[in-house]
Amino acid sequence: MTKNLKTIIFLVLIIIILIVAGFFLVKIKEDENLRSVENKMIYFYGDGCPHCANVEQFLKENDVASKIKFEEKEIYFDKGNANLLILIAKKKCGLEESEIGIPFLWDKGECIVGDKPIIDNFREKLEI
Repeated sequence: MTKNLKTIIFLVLIIIILIVAGFFLVKIKEDENLRSVENKMIYFYGDGCPHCANVEQFLKENDVASKIKFEEKEIYFDKGNANLLILIAKKKCGLEESEIGIPFLWDKGECIVGDKPIIDNFREKLEI
């Protein structure tokens, strides 16, 4: 075997090892992200989304943020938030990508999609 062929084989093996390691690192990061949201309530929305505006109006009118602990994550302009939404919806709720929409509420193990169901969920928690 020539020196050049050995070098090429070595480089190909290194590339394969790096690709496999990359897949494992992505899987580990996904698992960490999923564990970090287990006991959280996260409301995903998009700036300019009309259905999200309905939820926002309800949240403001009822001062929900002062009564219920939840995070808000905008997805149109924050790719990390959008990726987290997709990860939760697919891995935790078993939704297909075509079923994922906003507004979207992750409520400690439950996925709720749509303005009316999300408002009803908050209403129920507020007992109004």
